[in-house]
Amino acid sequence: MDSITWIGVMSILSAALCIAIGGVGPAIGESMIASNALRSMAQQPDESSNITRTLFVAMAMVESTAIYAFVITVLILYFNPFWNFAIEMATK
Repeated sequence: MDSITWIGVMSILSAALCIAIGGVGPAIGESMIASNALRSMAQQPDESSNITRTLFVAMAMVESTAIYAFVITVLILYFNPFWNFAIEMATK
């Protein structure tokens, strides 16, 4: 395989690994947050509005990690600086 093919393969594999790890962690975290919030609401129904507000803030913070992983994946796939370098080297 030539260098352009290797760069393409490694870019796709690294993007897949990034989104896989970056998606699994927040999914587990969000499920733990939701289960603990529901348990707290069941034990203290009077405080459900405060718990719900805190739940949404925590969910947004955890979800931002998955969004960062998605942004990095898009950068790896579409704005990879090695592509331009490999294309320049191939045309010389």
